[in-house]
Amino acid sequence: QVQLVESGGGLVQAGGSLRLSCAASGHTLRSYAMGWFRQGVGKEREFVATISRSGTFTYYSDSVKGRFYISRDNVKNTVYLEMNSLNSDEAAVYYCAADSMMTAQAMSALPATKYSYDINYWGKGTLVTVSS
Repeated sequence: QVQLVESGGGLVQAGGSLRLSCAASGHTLRSYAMGWFRQGVGKEREFVATISRSGTFTYYSDSVKGRFYISRDNVKNTVYLEMNSLNSDEAAVYYCAADSMMTAQAMSALPATKYSYDINYWGKGTLVTVSS
């Protein structure tokens, strides 16, 4: 069993930056493809970024490409999401996810309706608020 705990959320002005962290316990993260997803108020949960087990391959939604960066430290058992140039539409709860079977690419392409069923582990999320 893997426990994921997100941190780093908070209030930021539009155009600002935040760095989210996802700390894992219970199992080494190097066996898992990892990802960040977000869910705004009244919106469906959506893919943000995923990273392969080794950290070699990363995948981003078109809306965050070039502004957000996902990384991982398998020694510290932690995954990060660096977010820059945030806009008010990106206010959401950001969730960390881990899967032992899927590749990071497959996780990035998963339909939203399958998130709960096909992705092994989810954190409880960290709230990001963006003021305009």
